[in-house]
Amino acid sequence: MNVNFDLFPEGKTKALTMSYDDGQIFDRRLISIFNKYGIKGTFHLNSGILDKENFITKAEVAELYKGHEVSVHAKTHPFLDCIPVEAIIEEIVEDRKCLESLVGYPIKGMSYPYGAFNGDLIKTLESLGIQYSRTVISHHDFYIPENFLAWNATCHHDDNLMKIGQKFSDYEFKGKLKLMYVWGHSFEFERNNNWNLIENFCELVSKNKEIWFATNIEVMRYIKALKRLEFSAKGDIVYNPTAITVWISVDNKAVKVIGGETIRL
Repeated sequence: MNVNFDLFPEGKTKALTMSYDDGQIFDRRLISIFNKYGIKGTFHLNSGILDKENFITKAEVAELYKGHEVSVHAKTHPFLDCIPVEAIIEEIVEDRKCLESLVGYPIKGMSYPYGAFNGDLIKTLESLGIQYSRTVISHHDFYIPENFLAWNATCHHDDNLMKIGQKFSDYEFKGKLKLMYVWGHSFEFERNNNWNLIENFCELVSKNKEIWFATNIEVMRYIKALKRLEFSAKGDIVYNPTAITVWISVDNKAVKVIGGETIRL
């Protein structure tokens, strides 16, 4: 019996997640494009900057980002690797508290302001309840991160997005999970007058029925749930101890393992 962790929800073979920082007013247009094509995004906000000129207001956060994920980006967007631990704690915890009060759910993810991070910062984030954080490093590939607190993206949207998107859409290699992760800032589309880029990309990927469109936290939680599956010594019985339903390949056939369920393969 050949068992592989190579499927996303509904037996899909690929996943796409989008990640946008800072919460400027151009998120409104970006979200309208995402919603048009069924794309899901994660939006990393600085609660201390909301309500200022050119930024989203606190009053609209819950409704605007509904169906997507709101995530931490530190309260005031500092270089987190250049401030005292006490200040780091305040930046992260206060951002979480404010944003959680706006959206009504626990916030466990973030992206690093300016992409600045180090090992000590990662340890601090773990103690503050942060489970993943995106860097600004791109690898131009489709693999799952080894460490979600140093989560590198596939590419920035201005980095050959359509070429990489087409490659991802056409990619058929089996036996491993395939994830495309795109990041950026919505104001860049306005500044560079290239809103057509993200519109064309979303149209391209939306046509592929093998792609699961997910937020950052949904991807992370799904991967962790897969890794928590418990198998019998013979490998013919599996128990899912989580609340998340997962899919696995068994002799090249998709098998659904419901949360809390034990099944014989």
